[in-house]
Amino acid sequence: MQKKGANISLKGYDDIFSTDQSRAEAQQERVQEIPLSDLHPFEGHPFRVVDDEEMLKTAESVREFGVLTPAIVRPDPDGGYEIISGHRRHRASELAGKETMPAIVRDMDDDAAIILMVDSNLQRETLLPSERAFAYRMKLDAIKHQGQTCGQVGHKSRDALSDSDSGRQIQRYIRLTELIPEILDMVDNGQIKFNPAVELSYLAREEQQDFLSAMDFAQAAPSLSQAQRIKKLAQEGECTLDAMCEIMNEVKKGELDRVTFKTDSLRKYFPKSYTSKQMEDKIIQLLEQWQKKREKSMER
Repeated sequence: MQKKGANISLKGYDDIFSTDQSRAEAQQERVQEIPLSDLHPFEGHPFRVVDDEEMLKTAESVREFGVLTPAIVRPDPDGGYEIISGHRRHRASELAGKETMPAIVRDMDDDAAIILMVDSNLQRETLLPSERAFAYRMKLDAIKHQGQTCGQVGHKSRDALSDSDSGRQIQRYIRLTELIPEILDMVDNGQIKFNPAVELSYLAREEQQDFLSAMDFAQAAPSLSQAQRIKKLAQEGECTLDAMCEIMNEVKKGELDRVTFKTDSLRKYFPKSYTSKQMEDKIIQLLEQWQKKREKSMER
């Protein structure tokens, strides 16, 4: 015979005195102030956090107004929290002398965290080709882990991977992750253009090392046509250092009537964070100012 009261379960103090509304609110995400020392970067994230001019401006804004958009973090089993979105805000808070920053704590598995981490950073206007390339690759892998096949990802890549780049362009960015670091750095600083870099990514790593020697020998960056011919040599098993040197040493159309400067010779005049495009824009701006001064002096 069942004892009287055997089915009665004792509830805790919070369960007895809380309401349905308060319990629902407790389940909702909320902004918390978390010590900076408890926050650490997302493992393997491809986005660079550098103390450049833009970062210093962000730090000054944080110093004056605080962090206006909370970071998104997830609990780390080893302690503290892993930053999913907010790496730059975290660094800016450190530079601003803050001890905490606002963040939303969210439980997420690795794949969901990677997708959110990539999406939140792809919105930035200034992304290096290498950052975009590794971000797309990380997100593609995460999407595959979630159950989509390679074919599904390929057909839906515009929606699944990016709102701005086409599926073909995304795959071309991902090709850049096959480049050796030395060549990828040249793509980031503008020494090698994007399209030739994609062609060079099909070379084996040893062939890419030889290509650097050929590029140094010719003291020139590859055109798209040159990179395509070098890729063809690699596919035919004839990609030797001598063959690449011969291709790279060709005089490109239009070079005879062109003035060029080596990036290294100009780099000392600009902040380290400047890209080749920023240096070019600044040089043009200074030349325009110089021309105006000459025109004014000639009018006198």
